Amino acid sequence: MELLILEGDGIGPDIAKATISVLDVIGEQYDLDLSMTWKTIGLASLARSGTTFPLDVLQAAREADGTILGPVSHNDYPPVAEGGVNPSGALRKGLDLYANIRPSKTRKGFPPPCGKPLDLVIVRENTEGFYSDRSMHLGPGEFMPTPDLAMSLRKVSREGSTRIAEAAFKLAMTRPRQKVTSVHKANVLRVSDGLFLECVREVAGRYPNVAYEERIVDAMAAYLVRDASVFDVIVTTNMFGDILSDEASELSGSLGLAGSLNASDTHAIAQAQHGSAPDIAGQGIANPTSLIASAAMLLSWLGEKRADRRLFRAAEEIEMALDLTIANPSTRTRDLGGTISLTPAEPRSGLLPAT
Repeated sequence: MELLILEGDGIGPDIAKATISVLDVIGEQYDLDLSMTWKTIGLASLARSGTTFPLDVLQAAREADGTILGPVSHNDYPPVAEGGVNPSGALRKGLDLYANIRPSKTRKGFPPPCGKPLDLVIVRENTEGFYSDRSMHLGPGEFMPTPDLAMSLRKVSREGSTRIAEAAFKLAMTRPRQKVTSVHKANVLRVSDGLFLECVREVAGRYPNVAYEERIVDAMAAYLVRDASVFDVIVTTNMFGDILSDEASELSGSLGLAGSLNASDTHAIAQAQHGSAPDIAGQGIANPTSLIASAAMLLSWLGEKRADRRLFRAAEEIEMALDLTIANPSTRTRDLGGTISLTPAEPRSGLLPAT
């Protein structure tokens, strides 16, 4: 089984190194026959080849069984015309990774800031919405008719809404509470969110055993703060899901604990939910939990696709190890109130094979 490793920017190499160490151990333990290929993206690639996302990276991701993607500093990239392509967006669009799955749950032995334990998953549409690099066939979805007027187009399609709803209800069927909450703003965005809700309601009718409810997005933000424990699977559009998943992750303890999987029917990418934190890069103090948990989600996804119990068990073991590590104050990183440090990632020539 071949995994593509894209370290990214900032703390990406640090947390990728920790994640690879975990995969090496679990791969040997469960005889997963893992092999890894590295490609350079981001600022390192820009300096080397004039682009943050070389063309061969997308093809490598297509051919790999799965991809591990570290955080990227895309806000620091030059314009696209000067080589500044967002690797995350390019991969989501190029591989049609329509589902962004972001669990938020209380870790054992680590009390959540909100005071109540939670265990929910936000299923976010990943290829449409207000994201300007994903809403047009050609050109960006943002434009300026005059120097003093900026406009943005929002794309919501029946196909995109229906398939993300299907993903949410299928996931809910595997969970004990079997409940889906659809989040929207159809009271204002009557046409676009109206279409989204229409599609979700249609899918809900095919899953009579799953409890279904709807919440307006601004109220949902408040409900999460009040008591996130009452929610199970939340399905929503791209931007709403982006915002709410960060909120839910902080309520569970820290954004640094939040795993994330970008998936289509045929490809999946494990990606840390947080940013690249360049101010602490190379210091060995970054929390690698998010990328490690994301890698566990990737193994579980591969286990489902291949009907391979070894991959499920490997994912479960990684999750249990994370719980044990986080529960012990002496093995927590600084963002969780601990003092442990990681070995910073070495220069590429010393640690990882060159591309």
